[in-house]
Amino acid sequence: MASRTSNFCFDAIDPYAQVTWWSAVLDDFQLLNPEEMGPDDDECWLVGPDSREIIFARVPEPKTVKNRMHFCLRPTDRSREEEVDRILSLGATLVTDLRDGPSKGWAVLADPEGNEFCVLTRHVPEG
Repeated sequence: MASRTSNFCFDAIDPYAQVTWWSAVLDDFQLLNPEEMGPDDDECWLVGPDSREIIFARVPEPKTVKNRMHFCLRPTDRSREEEVDRILSLGATLVTDLRDGPSKGWAVLADPEGNEFCVLTRHVPEG
């Protein structure tokens, strides 16, 4: 038997702000017990499919280099451009624009603490 992911953990200056921001970006991860988390907590988390979690853990230092691992997001109900615009309006920044027409490439964005992630083209089921 092999291993299975339990959670994804990110260092954060403000775990509560990060978990609140990411809950607005992702539709498949939600705040877990929001009444039990607050701005003073050292760990905050989102729960997603199969009870997998995204955890933000407080650290004293800010992010200083490029992520070694990142999320790649694929819009489910809008175009890549509409999703990039939506996430930018939530406070993300555009890091690198690698879009090449409506069906190729991706946009690299950063969350409010500078963690990079990609927005890919919308998945259109075949058939």
